[in-house]
Amino acid sequence: MHWRTLALVLVEHASAQTMMPMMRFSCSQLVVDRIDPLVNPGIVPSPHLHQIVGGNSFNASMDPATHDLPLTSTCTSCTFSEDFSNYWTAVMFFRARNGTYMRVPQIAEEGLRANGGITVYYIPSADNETKVTAFKPGFRMLIGDAGGKSPGEARKVCHRCMPASGDNSNLNCAAPDAQSFPMGFCVGGIRTVITFPTCWDGKNLDSPDHKSHVTYATGSKATDVGPTGKCPESHPVVIPQVMYEVLWDTRAFNNKDLWPEDGSQPFVWSTGDENGYSNHGDYVFGWKEDSLQRAMNARCNGDTCDVLKTQSSEEAMKCMLPRTVNEDIDGWLTTLPGSPIVF
Repeated sequence: MHWRTLALVLVEHASAQTMMPMMRFSCSQLVVDRIDPLVNPGIVPSPHLHQIVGGNSFNASMDPATHDLPLTSTCTSCTFSEDFSNYWTAVMFFRARNGTYMRVPQIAEEGLRANGGITVYYIPSADNETKVTAFKPGFRMLIGDAGGKSPGEARKVCHRCMPASGDNSNLNCAAPDAQSFPMGFCVGGIRTVITFPTCWDGKNLDSPDHKSHVTYATGSKATDVGPTGKCPESHPVVIPQVMYEVLWDTRAFNNKDLWPEDGSQPFVWSTGDENGYSNHGDYVFGWKEDSLQRAMNARCNGDTCDVLKTQSSEEAMKCMLPRTVNEDIDGWLTTLPGSPIVF
């Protein structure tokens, strides 16, 4: 579905009087690798596989005291060329009836061009009165739980079984979305959405769990779009709502002869989770200078913005990194890469 149509749909669910602006742009695949500078800094390899987009200075360490993403990156896989942030999630695999695994590829959302990767949203408040403060250099956060074995907070991470084309229902995590994997064939693939909080404590750029310095607004709901509700006194600063949208191309696996004979669903996250609860989103801020604040002030909409520089999708797709961990992640595998958590 084209982003303008999607924006109108989201506005209806947000009950806004006018179109809510939302930056929505593609970030092509930078690398699929087993490193995680947020949770496992400096550890090579990290326990499980991630798919990463954004600036090409991404590495296993990225010490926030010394790593300046806009300065050290020479390209970005995102179409806004001033965005050198890094965004990453777990990787989806298909487990065949014979017990072997195949990595599920990703495709661009309708209306966008990309080499897989992530569709990224930055959403300001629904009104012109609420001040939205862009993230500061060194800011990081994490949503979801790589060790999640049961449903978590509904607004964070969800899955949707997509139609062949055009999905005119809401984006945020609400019916027909679910935290668990779909149980049948999805003719348009499986979409995952990851929604980050909109309130910051105004002091800490990170926290030991990478979560405590941010929180969801009081009174906000899973179906809300953008900063809504009221930020608590502990986290008084309104920040843009960051959302990830990933479309996993499961169509090649819609074959009953590959699926388990008992009819159970065959998809598994790179963490080892067969239920769907352990997907997670990592975020490291890396916009150049005050570009994101300019965009929020201008209430930019879609994948073009007068106050930002852009590059073509073709240029963004050229920005790639070689893998740090030399291992087989493609083709049919007998085991998942790394040491996934035992669920």
